[in-house]
Amino acid sequence: MTDDATTAAAPTDTLGYEQARDELIEVVRRLEAGGTTLEESLALWERGEELAKICRHWLEGARARLNEALAQPGKDEPGDAG
Repeated sequence: MTDDATTAAAPTDTLGYEQARDELIEVVRRLEAGGTTLEESLALWERGEELAKICRHWLEGARARLNEALAQPGKDEPGDAG
């Protein structure tokens, strides 16, 4: 079994925000620690870019949902009978 980040990586279409964030943190930690070959570093960098894109997608979706909810006047205000 290799220590390459891409071999154990989950498919990007199934990662939730927290999973992608945690894996991204690990990728950054490994890059900052050094000691990897150029090829390993490039693979880690590419994986990090994918993970950052996934996190950005989740955050943009959350922001859009929040903006939608805030744009609906009167919904879920105190005193509303439901």
